[in-house]
Amino acid sequence: MTKWRKSSRSNTSGSACVEIADLAGNIGVRDSKDPDGPKLTLAPTTWHTLTHQIKNGHHDLT
Repeated sequence: MTKWRKSSRSNTSGSACVEIADLAGNIGVRDSKDPDGPKLTLAPTTWHTLTHQIKNGHHDLT
C-alpha cells in the first residue's frame, strides 16, 4: 500500500492540500481532497527542479 503524506506547506483550512508519496523510485503527487483522482508521477530530478522553481516564485499566479 502506498503511504501518502501531506506537504508541510499545505494550509490547515483544507483548501490547498498536496500529498506526496514514494512510488517505486518516483515521486507521486495528488490533491488530498481527491485521493482517487488524478496523480502526477515525477522522476526525483524533476520533483527537485519543480520544488526549487516553486520556492523561487517561478510558478506564482499573481
